[in-house]
Amino acid sequence: MACLLETPIRMSVLSEVTASSRHYVDRLFDPDPQKVLQGVIDMKNAVIGNNKQKANLIVLGAVPRLLYLLQQETSSTELKTECAVVLGSLAMGTENNVKSLLDCHIIPALLQGLLSPDLKFIEACLRCLRTIFTSPVTPEELLYTDATVIPHLMALLSRSRYTQEYICQIFSHCCKGPDHQTILFNHGAVQNIAHLLASPSYKVRMQALKCFSVLAFENPQVSMTLVNVLVDGELLPQIFVKMLQRDKPIEMQLTSAKCLTYMCRAGAIRTDDSCIVLKTLPCLVRMCSKERLLEERVEGAETLAYLIEPDVELQRIASITDHLIAMLADYFKYPSSVSAITDIKRLDHDLKHAHELRQAAFKLYASLGANDEDIRKKVLQNAPDEILVVASSMLCNLLLEFSPSKEPILESGAVELLCGLTQSENPALRVNGIWALMNMAFQAEQKIKADILRSLSTEQLFRLLSDSDMNVLMKTLGLLRNLLSTRPHIDKIMSTHGKQIMQAVTLILEGEHSIEVKEQTLCILANIADGTTAKELIMTNDDILQKIKYYMGHSHVKLQLAAMFCISNLIWNEEEGSQERQDKLRDMGIVDILHKLSQSADSNLCDKAKTALQQYLA
Repeated sequence: MACLLETPIRMSVLSEVTASSRHYVDRLFDPDPQKVLQGVIDMKNAVIGNNKQKANLIVLGAVPRLLYLLQQETSSTELKTECAVVLGSLAMGTENNVKSLLDCHIIPALLQGLLSPDLKFIEACLRCLRTIFTSPVTPEELLYTDATVIPHLMALLSRSRYTQEYICQIFSHCCKGPDHQTILFNHGAVQNIAHLLASPSYKVRMQALKCFSVLAFENPQVSMTLVNVLVDGELLPQIFVKMLQRDKPIEMQLTSAKCLTYMCRAGAIRTDDSCIVLKTLPCLVRMCSKERLLEERVEGAETLAYLIEPDVELQRIASITDHLIAMLADYFKYPSSVSAITDIKRLDHDLKHAHELRQAAFKLYASLGANDEDIRKKVLQNAPDEILVVASSMLCNLLLEFSPSKEPILESGAVELLCGLTQSENPALRVNGIWALMNMAFQAEQKIKADILRSLSTEQLFRLLSDSDMNVLMKTLGLLRNLLSTRPHIDKIMSTHGKQIMQAVTLILEGEHSIEVKEQTLCILANIADGTTAKELIMTNDDILQKIKYYMGHSHVKLQLAAMFCISNLIWNEEEGSQERQDKLRDMGIVDILHKLSQSADSNLCDKAKTALQQYLA
């Protein structure tokens, strides 16, 4: 049988192939069957725990010969069994080893071996199949290619505790999605595996439990069947509940909780059933504790998130169970430090799990706050900064004017929460807080704008306008600009906060700020100039008028255009008092500047200047 190697053999690999490795392979071709058997046994002993030796033997072509001997009718059962054991050992090496074995068509050969009457040989074939199928490089479909395989595996379940353990493990790893679930279910998986939960072997019970978790996942048909299955006079859900008690191994507790969770989500168990509320949910919360292993915490949080996602009552219960929300904050404290990099593998492991922990926490936070505003508030108020940054970023998008989520969020007390974020020491939180408020204020009703100003306070608004973080300053100016839109709103806000706003505008225009900041500030002035009564706060402030005049002659077109908007709004003919404003601005030399700008090389600036001059001619 030809065995295709995945990549060409490199010289460096060949140089490591020792004479003893060649000797092991050569002995497989000895004409004396007894010497061949002894050669396979010696090979078995040589490869245990030795990945280099395994790679050498694969390179030298041991796999096709072992498979040949395993399938030969003339081979003794003992030789066949030893060949299966060696192949299983080779499979326990690297993923490349498994790929090499798959390239040599090992699975059909081992499945054929299961037809043997000899139990030891069957067990050796199943052990090897288990190792291969649990490798991430093995396609699950290979188990389902031959329609006779699944019923035969079901029949072998009764042979020994080893066949039970290995077959259940193969099923749980190869059951990916509804098609596989249906095949296993139709071949009697539930009936054949259920009694294994009463096995004296922990490994068998555990693998059977894992089987049920993958069979029940998002599968109403399987879940509805499981609810009514009896094992030694006890219903399956009751057995699962016993298996998630505190005195059981953590792996068993977690997997039992998953079974009950999946049955509940599939509609087979009510969400208010005591086995869910009093057993499953508390068990999963326990799994989130920092005393648990990282993998257990990830699995616990993700399963709990899935359990409570659609049910507001379960969300409420979870939120007050064992300080869960505070407990999740610890998910963001790992790894505690990466400064001392002494072990790259360990660091890689830690960073991978740090990502998984954060992801699991995000899922659970999202499920906790999916339906209930009180819980949502509790999560933002107790969450670490990293969660708040993500959550507030999401709020920024949800509060856009066209978002269907805007109204419910406003009703839930988001204004106070976001105003609180603007006082954070974390610049990212200040930015997101003010950004979300800016989006909230966009085309908003007067009441919302008043709520924002009241909750934020003018003192905090001016603190934000002098913030050292450029993003905070820009978003605060954006908020002001959105607050000061539509005439009635402009006049109302300027009547109560006009003096402070004008002071802030003056300070920014006088300060050492970027073009973008000064442009935004001039746009705020242009909005104020569009008010009916508010524009008088500009007209009676000579200092501000001189600043507008200065920026009309600035070297940067953006600032000239923004200043031009201010002037256009102040001199517009159709509005009361326009003649007096035009006269005052003419006396200041504004008309001369407009004539000059009407000759500008910038077409936009030129057009705006000409439009403004027409107001004087009308």
